[in-house]
Amino acid sequence: MLLGLIYFAIVLLSVVAMWKAFAKAGQPGWACLVPFYNIYVLLQIGGKPGWWLVLFLVPVVNLVMTILVLLAVAKAFGKGGGFVVGLILLPFIFWPILGFGGATYTRPTATP
Repeated sequence: MLLGLIYFAIVLLSVVAMWKAFAKAGQPGWACLVPFYNIYVLLQIGGKPGWWLVLFLVPVVNLVMTILVLLAVAKAFGKGGGFVVGLILLPFIFWPILGFGGATYTRPTATP
């Protein structure tokens, strides 16, 4: 029971932090809750083209795409490659850093 509550608290913190990071980037916060649309919004935040969403449907390619999109999002918030490792391995710590921390969003130019 206690582990379930701790897990729920971690998930809730991650969702609220991602919501806040989306809002900080000028996107609707609720978009982090909608499957596939949240990936599309992350692509917009990272300045990547929307058609990349199709690549997330291809097994193994989606893993590479996740890393590339998170790298673009981290750069848009002024963070580096090491921050991407944190977003992948410890999202419940690194999304709050983006959402509640002093990181400011700078809209990247669209890249192919």
